[in-house]
Amino acid sequence: MVTIEVNKRPLRAREGERLLAALRRAGLSVPTLCDVPALFPSGACRLCVVEVEGRRRLAPSCATPVEEGMKVMTHSPRAVRARQTIVELLLANHPDDCLYCFRNGACQLQRLAEDLGVRQRRYVGAKSDRKIDLAGPSIVRDPAKCILCGKCVRVCEEIQGVAAIDFHGRGSRTCIGTAFDESLNLSSCVGCGQCLMTCPTGALREQSHVKEVVGALDDPAKLVVVQLAPAVSVSLGEAFGLEPGTDVAGPLAAALRELGFARVFDGALGADLAAMEMAAEFVERITRGGPLPMLTSGSPGWVRFVEEFRPDFLENLSTCKSPQQMLGALIKTYFAQQAEVDPARIFSVAVMPCTAKKAEAERPEMGCGGRPDVDAVLTTRELARILRMRGVDLAALSPEPADEPFGERSTAGKLCGAAGGAAEAVMRSVHFLLTGKDLPNLRLQALRAPEGVKEARLRVGGRDFGVAVVSGLGGARRLLDEIRAGWRSLHFVEVATCPGGCVAGGGQPVGASAQAVRARAEALYGLDADEPIRTAHANGAVQRLYQDLLGKPLSARGRELLHTRYAKREVVI
Repeated sequence: MVTIEVNKRPLRAREGERLLAALRRAGLSVPTLCDVPALFPSGACRLCVVEVEGRRRLAPSCATPVEEGMKVMTHSPRAVRARQTIVELLLANHPDDCLYCFRNGACQLQRLAEDLGVRQRRYVGAKSDRKIDLAGPSIVRDPAKCILCGKCVRVCEEIQGVAAIDFHGRGSRTCIGTAFDESLNLSSCVGCGQCLMTCPTGALREQSHVKEVVGALDDPAKLVVVQLAPAVSVSLGEAFGLEPGTDVAGPLAAALRELGFARVFDGALGADLAAMEMAAEFVERITRGGPLPMLTSGSPGWVRFVEEFRPDFLENLSTCKSPQQMLGALIKTYFAQQAEVDPARIFSVAVMPCTAKKAEAERPEMGCGGRPDVDAVLTTRELARILRMRGVDLAALSPEPADEPFGERSTAGKLCGAAGGAAEAVMRSVHFLLTGKDLPNLRLQALRAPEGVKEARLRVGGRDFGVAVVSGLGGARRLLDEIRAGWRSLHFVEVATCPGGCVAGGGQPVGASAQAVRARAEALYGLDADEPIRTAHANGAVQRLYQDLLGKPLSARGRELLHTRYAKREVVI
């Protein structure tokens, strides 16, 4: 440890660490637009410059290592003037449509202009005439709002390992785009939305389904139903000022009915059903022979990653549809029959913490007879927008339960909102299918993976299984390479596309801290610790589904409704 002086006060810091990290740990606020804490500093935006005694030039705190005796002023007049000038130059050719921008009120550039007192235009530049890319089913690009911070490029390449976008051109012609400047829809983009989450402006946003959903709610000829993903209830409250991790499942059900949804279904039941089908598929593979390790298929960004970059592992992917698509298929078959409603009248909405779910719902194999299983997908952000639009006060509503026949769920299904939760849910049911008994301790701590790779060895019914959980596509790429090289002995692998899992998905509230994401996951773990039904096979609603419609896991009817196949994709890279 070394001692430095910051704003005339002593501060202890680790020798060699970045000055910005030491300042943040001490609770000191220094602005930045390009810093990604998990990555090596790029020093691109220069907004984090500070004045260091004895140095002629201002120092970028993100790339400056601390030294014993260093004296730093974070907000000296010289540093503040430099930041003001940078923001003024960024605004010189930025579009003046803040009132219409999806990031209005949550834009880092807008907030910096306010904090630095930038209230007049001193520099005028030619406005960008680059066109909006609307073709992608998940992500919309508005290059005119891009400030070239490079965060999206770095996250896509260095964290997710996809590299769908990069810098083009030189000097004033520099821009960020795809290979050959094609639409994002024709690139290697998997739609995960992590670029959107790190973008400081409105240059990236989700493909909105708000108009379609509001139109359906206003159409008396349609029966509009909605399913809620497990992670949504522990993150939506943040958009209304509640503490991160607050579970609003009950009030949210009431709010959705107030909006006009005819039925509110719990998406965690879909996760329970997926866990049962996946557990049965795994047992079949290990007993009768099949491609191992079996890879989960519930995350559509991960599925597309395999189709594009690792097609030799396609046979390892589970044939199970995602929980969203399973429940969507059952809504237009089982529910339609029970409610005596023509499936053509049903408008099925899914609220997801994920942008890739929008593309998944549009896949041709995710439907029957030309009718999609899911008609529209809203992100957590979009649902918050609709609630505010219709004046629904979430905090003022009394809790209400979800609707039958898809209103009962286990905590195993809720765990699927966090990285490692799906593997834990599946292994609980695998143990039951092989032994007829529940695991002595249902909690599998070794599989709870907020980041990186977690691996565990489980002994079930006289068999030893290697189970791994990997969070983030960059780690998944490396893990697959190790499996291919024979360095890993694994039987089951869960891959969460987004680092941290669905609680940190590309459709969640922007600007959330790492602590907020952890609080969301801890809320799901808390439900699992407190509630009585903790396995998918103990869910009464799942049992009734098998009794009334499906027969048993992997039945012919089940394979028709709940399973699919994936194929290699050709992409421009």
